[in-house]
Amino acid sequence: MAVALHLRLLLLLHCGSFILVISVSSAVDSRTARSPFPADRTNATELPTTGSTTRYSKSTAKPPRTTTTTRHVTGDAGETAASRKDTREEEEGPLELECPPLGLESLKIKNNQLRASSYKRRGLGPHRGRLNIQSGIEDGDIYDGGWCAQHRDMKQWLEVDARRLTRFTGVILQGRASIWSWNVVHSYKVQFSNDSLVWRPSMNGTDEAVFEGNQDLETPVLALFNTSTVARYIRINPQTWYQNGTQGHICLRAEVLGCTLPDPNNIYAWQTEPTEPKDKLDFRHHNYKEMRKLMKSVNEACPDITRIYSIGKSYTGLKLYAMEISDNPGKHELGEPEFRYVAGMHGNEVLGRELLLNLMQYMCREYKRGDQRIVRLVKETRIHLLPSMNPDGYEKAFKKGSELAGWAWGRYSYEGIDMNHNFADLNSEMWNAIEVETDPSKLINHYFPIPEHYTSEEAFVAPETRAVINWMQDVPFVLGASFHGGELVVTYPYDMTRDWAPREHTPTADESFFRWLATVYASTNRVMSNPDRRPCHNKDFLRYNNIINGADWHTVPGSMNDFSYLHTNCFEVTVELSCDKFPHVSELPVEWENNRESLLVYMEQLPMATTGGC
Repeated sequence: MAVALHLRLLLLLHCGSFILVISVSSAVDSRTARSPFPADRTNATELPTTGSTTRYSKSTAKPPRTTTTTRHVTGDAGETAASRKDTREEEEGPLELECPPLGLESLKIKNNQLRASSYKRRGLGPHRGRLNIQSGIEDGDIYDGGWCAQHRDMKQWLEVDARRLTRFTGVILQGRASIWSWNVVHSYKVQFSNDSLVWRPSMNGTDEAVFEGNQDLETPVLALFNTSTVARYIRINPQTWYQNGTQGHICLRAEVLGCTLPDPNNIYAWQTEPTEPKDKLDFRHHNYKEMRKLMKSVNEACPDITRIYSIGKSYTGLKLYAMEISDNPGKHELGEPEFRYVAGMHGNEVLGRELLLNLMQYMCREYKRGDQRIVRLVKETRIHLLPSMNPDGYEKAFKKGSELAGWAWGRYSYEGIDMNHNFADLNSEMWNAIEVETDPSKLINHYFPIPEHYTSEEAFVAPETRAVINWMQDVPFVLGASFHGGELVVTYPYDMTRDWAPREHTPTADESFFRWLATVYASTNRVMSNPDRRPCHNKDFLRYNNIINGADWHTVPGSMNDFSYLHTNCFEVTVELSCDKFPHVSELPVEWENNRESLLVYMEQLPMATTGGC
């Protein structure tokens, strides 16, 4: 149905300054255009969204359940057999939201923009009320899993200051992240203000809207307002929560959806407003079909230096496509080192996938332009880019969307395997050999063979893992990196502790060189190298200069890094790219700028890796 929109721009004198008020009326239902605020006391402006602002895309998830106050998008319990077929790629993506998240999860919203009516302790303060924030192992420290009010009544609230007029369109809510406590908000109200003094509620017709919250700790629940509202401040006001006798507390994690409006008082907007990205690349999330199309377009644009090939298939039959970039694609040249980037081992950690797709486009374009830095890399290196090691997991997360996938939806393979624990444990083989061998001169410290039990058909090894191992054995890689998400740090081997301790510094014989490689990436990454950034979740990696021995963070048996080092003698680090595992599409241009130099300078370390031990 066609919708006629009428836009009115008004400048109202409010408290001695001009305030921009925007009103949109819809021809679909004029009754919803009436604001619940008295005309003489306008503090925030509501915009009806009926029929015009929210677009639903076709999805394999359950259809959104709609109530008079909120639209919910929750997860499926499983997938049908048909989802295992390649026809999945023809389906469209997730629900498209008109306005992006303000950035509680991505840390665009700073700690001083969050306030609360009360909080139990510092570790449960308003600065912890961010979507998908993770707690430490123990409750009670300064890194707890959400905001928790000190009092248990309906007067508690979490407030977000957008710092400029914003058209608020919705809220996403989660329970508190904790392995010891169960705290969720079942229902809540929302209020808006321009001055944080006078507040007006979100309305559902003539009644104050009440939104449905969470029934579990992890599933994000989306509420889209019936009428969007222009204001500077927004409050989330819990109404009911899990009581559990005297143990239940008001706790939540949240994200707010909103479109920021131009500041009429800012005469230097051209200096302060976001600018177009410097590199004109395809900044969006690519599902399997779109990833193939983009890789094909790069290959067609630069056929002399690129080659697309598959290293194997996922459990559901999706091909694991890789892009080779070299002056003689398809040929291993004597003396030319082999390099690889791998992304998407965890399907819901998507930024690495998009960065590698951007890198393909960038290197093709700059090579054609004659950029000598890129020309030298192409001529002196054989570069392999694997953007999606776990395409089944990615498709699962993609259908949910960036804000609704939660912390783990799509992380594992279709069979439920965590691929970063799925490689052969050669560490234990090495340490066992050290304990029983009396003659140190007979010990080997590289090219460890794979145990026979691991190669059997009965071994619980993902087909994706087997494909990557075969790839490693076929191509003599010298240097590489794998991309993950959910933190901002670069880790290096060993990832596994020797005596199965939860964490312990466990260095290799090449500790100093691994530290150099990790520092090269971290020190050139714009976000990691920012001394003023706040920790993502529950560990402050700034204290470690944004690099850490993997086992000193937490032990990871069967990691790809350790296997690569011990079996093929290839140096590889893990780069945790972002606090947000699935950044909103609007953040992708900035993330490319944050990582572009790091991606290039890390590849330029190949000569050192070649002489350093391979």
